[in-house]
Amino acid sequence: MEILQKTKDTLVLEALSKAIPYKTYRDLVAQHAANETSTGEDQTEALSEYTQLNNARMKRLDKTLIPSEAVVNSLKNTTKKQTWIVLTESWCGDAAQSMPAMNIIASLVPSIGLKVLLRDENLEVMDAFLTHGGRSIPKLILFDTESQKVVGDWGPRPSEATELVNQYKTDHGALSPEFKKDLQLWYTKDKGQNIFKDLADLIV
Repeated sequence: MEILQKTKDTLVLEALSKAIPYKTYRDLVAQHAANETSTGEDQTEALSEYTQLNNARMKRLDKTLIPSEAVVNSLKNTTKKQTWIVLTESWCGDAAQSMPAMNIIASLVPSIGLKVLLRDENLEVMDAFLTHGGRSIPKLILFDTESQKVVGDWGPRPSEATELVNQYKTDHGALSPEFKKDLQLWYTKDKGQNIFKDLADLIV
């Protein structure tokens, strides 16, 4: 376990030099959406359409998500110095729903900085943070800037959405297109509140 932890710390530290700010990532997604392309080597019509949808979604969520008063108050005295590194790709629907909330939480805590890594360009890092053996994204890594150690991770979905997904997989074996549409409706109704709470709980 200790060897694995050291490996994670080193991998993340080395990858930080390639990580980009959230705004730069947003500009990148917007550019791909305009060009009808996506991040990553695989270029398909479906991935392009997902990227366009996610760009519009993130543009809206960046402006409209508002954390609850309880979450804001819980963060007021947070002094932990962390860098948050999120592994993602432009076509990922869960990432588009979650990353605006990550950015808002990071903006509320001056000692926390948010950076982005493209998953497929950083598979060594991704493979150190698998979810049930899969390269699920988004994957948020909490890196303590003083101790230079990984102190936690989150993802690929908010806790309540994860329960819905796990229950559906138990009942049906795999996620159907209909369920994925229902999941996006859940995100819309939740308005980021579950992820706001999840992230606040990680750092307070």
